[in-house]
Amino acid sequence: MRLIRLETFHDEFVCFVKATAEDGAIGWGQTATYNADLTARVFQRQITPWALGQDSADIAALVARIERAEHKFPGSYRNRALAGLDTALWDMAGRRAGKPVAALIGGSAGPVRAYASSMRRDLTADEEAERLKRICGELGFTAAKFRIGAEMGEDRDQWEGRTEAIIPAVTRALPGIERLVDANSGFSVPRAIAVGRMLEDHGISHYEEPVPWWDLDATAAVSEALDIDVAGGEQEVEVTTFARMIRDRAVDVVQPDILYLGGLAKTLHVARLAAAEGLPVTPHAANLGLVTLATMHLMRAIPNAGKYLEFSIEGADYYPWQRGLFTTDPFGVEAGQLSVPDLPGWGTEPHPDWLSRADWQSSDAAEATAYARLYHATLDARL
Repeated sequence: MRLIRLETFHDEFVCFVKATAEDGAIGWGQTATYNADLTARVFQRQITPWALGQDSADIAALVARIERAEHKFPGSYRNRALAGLDTALWDMAGRRAGKPVAALIGGSAGPVRAYASSMRRDLTADEEAERLKRICGELGFTAAKFRIGAEMGEDRDQWEGRTEAIIPAVTRALPGIERLVDANSGFSVPRAIAVGRMLEDHGISHYEEPVPWWDLDATAAVSEALDIDVAGGEQEVEVTTFARMIRDRAVDVVQPDILYLGGLAKTLHVARLAAAEGLPVTPHAANLGLVTLATMHLMRAIPNAGKYLEFSIEGADYYPWQRGLFTTDPFGVEAGQLSVPDLPGWGTEPHPDWLSRADWQSSDAAEATAYARLYHATLDARL
C-alpha cells in the first residue's frame, strides 16, 4: 500500500512522525531527540518528497531509495529524520499484522534484562554510589553503568580525581552487580589504557567510548591492550563505518543507536554484520523515548543481542521533556527487567495531550523544492 500522508509533531526535543497509507493504515515513529525542530524541517524537506506514493511495506527498500535520492546529504540530520519514517512504517506493519514489531523481525513479546544507566557527572563518587545502590535495590537491576572522565574531555576529568574515586566507590556499593562505565570519548589512548587497567582490577566488565568515537584506530588500540570489553558505535551514522569497525574488531561490543543510524532496518543490517563476526549488539538507548522502546523489540529478536538493555534512570529533573510522551508507560521495571507487550506495532503511541501542544506540519501542505523537482524525474526513471 502506497504512502499518502506524512505528518510531523515536534517541539525542541522530540519529533513524532505519523504515516498514513492509502488503505487507511497508520503508524507512529520518532526521529532522534534534540534539535527535533530542525529534524522535522529536514524530514518534510528531504524525506517526505521521496516517500510519498511509495510502497509502505518494503521498509528497507524505501530507506535505501531515500538515501540514494539524498546522497548529497549523508550523515546525522538525514538519518535522524529518516529514522522517523522507518519507525513509523514498522509500527504500521505491526498494526497491520496484529503483532509486535519484535515478532515481525524474528522475535516475540517478553522480558528484556536491563542495566541501570546513569547519565550524571555532577555527582560525587559517594553520591553516585549510594544512588545506584538504592535504585538497583528498589528495582532489582543486576547491572549498572556510571560515568567516568569528562565528555570529550581530552584527558581532563570532570573534576580532578573523580575517575579514580568513583570506580572503587561504586564497586564497594554494588557487590554482586555487574558494573559498566562510559567515558564518552574522554581519554587519549595512553590514559584510556591506564584507566582500563584500573577497571579490570575492580572487575568492571564494559568500557564504553574510551577515546574519541570517530577514531577507530585509537579504539582498536585500547581494545587490543585490554581484556575488558570495549564498546562503541553509538554516534556512528554510516553502515559502512560499522562494517569497518566490525571487520577490524575495533570493539568487542557494537552499539548502534536506532534513531541516530536511521531506523530499525539499518540497525538490523548492522546486527547481522556483527553476528557474522561473533560480536554482540548492545544498542545505545539513553532516554525514555521511542529509542528505548524500539531497542527492546530489537533485543527480543536478534540472535546476538547483548546481555542487557540500556535503561536511563534519569527522571524529570534531568529529562523534563520525557514526561507524558506516550498513552501508556512502556517502561515499567520489574526485577531489573522490562517487557515487550504482545500488542501490535510498538505497543503504544504518542499521547494526545502532547500532540496537541506540538508544532504540526503535514505533507498535504508541503511544497516540492527545486532540488526535489530537479532530481525526482531522474530518480524515478532509474528506480
